[in-house]
Amino acid sequence: MVTWLARINRAYRLRTMQPCSHATIIGLSVAAAIFFVPTAAFASPASITYTYKHHIFEVSVLRHPEWRSRERVWYYGGKRAIPPARFLSSGKGAISEIGWTFADRITWNERAIAQTISADIASKLDRPAGSVVIRRSASGTIVFEGQGLPGRQADIDLAAALTKTALEKDVSAVVLPVIERDPVITVEDRSLKEAGIREVVTVGESVFAKSPENRRHNIGVGVRRFNGHLIPKDSVFSFNDVLGPVNEKTGYRKELVIQGATTLPDYGGGLCQVSTTAFRGPWEYGLPILQRKNHSYAVSYYSPQGTDATIFPPNTDLKFRNDTPGALLIQSFVDSTDHAYFIYYGTADERKTEIVGPYITDRVAAPKEERLTYTTTIPVGEKRKAGEQHDGMKAVWYRRVERAGTGVILERMFSAYEARPLTYQLGVTPEDMARLTAGEASATPSWLPSKP
Repeated sequence: MVTWLARINRAYRLRTMQPCSHATIIGLSVAAAIFFVPTAAFASPASITYTYKHHIFEVSVLRHPEWRSRERVWYYGGKRAIPPARFLSSGKGAISEIGWTFADRITWNERAIAQTISADIASKLDRPAGSVVIRRSASGTIVFEGQGLPGRQADIDLAAALTKTALEKDVSAVVLPVIERDPVITVEDRSLKEAGIREVVTVGESVFAKSPENRRHNIGVGVRRFNGHLIPKDSVFSFNDVLGPVNEKTGYRKELVIQGATTLPDYGGGLCQVSTTAFRGPWEYGLPILQRKNHSYAVSYYSPQGTDATIFPPNTDLKFRNDTPGALLIQSFVDSTDHAYFIYYGTADERKTEIVGPYITDRVAAPKEERLTYTTTIPVGEKRKAGEQHDGMKAVWYRRVERAGTGVILERMFSAYEARPLTYQLGVTPEDMARLTAGEASATPSWLPSKP
């Protein structure tokens, strides 16, 4: 039983006085565990949340009536018993015989539950183990032939059994049991072998489905910048240093970028998908995160909230330290299913890391009134959209890292996302902008009608 997490849940709930988005946890250190939470409104939870690392799947129990059936249970003298055969045809006779009673209860169909898990979760999560050959070209460039993604397969039968237990005990979340398989890795370069490149240490991944064309282009350009990058042992990785300049000359297109209170097209829009992907692997493995910042508002591409890492060169960066026994080698790529990956090859150690979250609180609905800002970058009088509505919230994740010699490190990663209104920009003259910037009380653009 993970007592540290139980204490965190209790303290967190007492402090916020709000329910967490997930359940109170009493077990997590085994391959599969159940999260316990009281559910007053239902005899069983309305939904089950399955978690695996940062992957979260929610399945509505109410939408699966095939999961449940009714069973008649017999008792004699208050204890469960097998009834006489004559009772099985009609329960009414039991009432007239002293000592016999019965009750109808809900039972859960593991086979039906397994079918749902297979269709709704395993079909999205499962993948075969890959294989890769790592070598150097004649010019010394690191070359990958294949992809060394570890294989994973949801243990459907065990997950169904855990779900049945969760439903019977009024539990709302389950740690998804997953069988992991090592990829086949062949390292042909001697210097990489000597640096400790021998296995997959961790993998970062994210999904950018439904991204616009320019965003997809920028993600591809950005991901390729990191492929083959070597992080020496005990060194600090800086995302911005490896990324380099972001402009038209380096191959980027204009796409939406968060710029203060507005979200407008600029070169490199979408690169935060790359930094978020790069961040998740080291974070989940337990590497020291030296610099990480969440986005100013919650972006759907980076779900679940609190697992994002925004960058904006040169000021906002993502940094972590490689404290593994050897170097880390990055293989980065996107696939045909709109997934981005950062595979970190190196030498794994014996650290044990657990991440739990997100705990979502302080939800705030997006303001209904529109926000109007002014700019000189568009023609005077022209109006353009500069930001969509977004609800606000706070998200907390906890990370527990245990290593021989250093003990246990418990960390809290906090993210605050603003509530934002629908925002527009209006083109004004430089003179009007100067008055607006100065904060004059009558700083309505001179060419607009005065308010009555």
